Amino acid sequence: MKFTGKKLTDKVYYRHTGYIGGIKGITAGKVLDSKFPERVLEKAVERMVPRGPLGRAQMRALHLYNGTEHPHAGQQPTTLDVASMNRKNKVGA
Repeated sequence: MKFTGKKLTDKVYYRHTGYIGGIKGITAGKVLDSKFPERVLEKAVERMVPRGPLGRAQMRALHLYNGTEHPHAGQQPTTLDVASMNRKNKVGA
């Protein structure tokens, strides 16, 4: 995962403890250096799906792994180059 610009130091993820004045913030760089760096993507997806039973089911189906190793060897996933699929990206059209 790559952040552009100064997002590693300037992007802050906020959470609230439930107490008065209990807002906490952590930068994107610290989250990526922590024990679970995949939480950055997990939270990004979570904020895009609808809130409710359908969104909760979609989030249960989401599996993110740090690195290239994963237990889904039977599925044999391949990388998908979306930029080459778009006809507008071809030079000399």
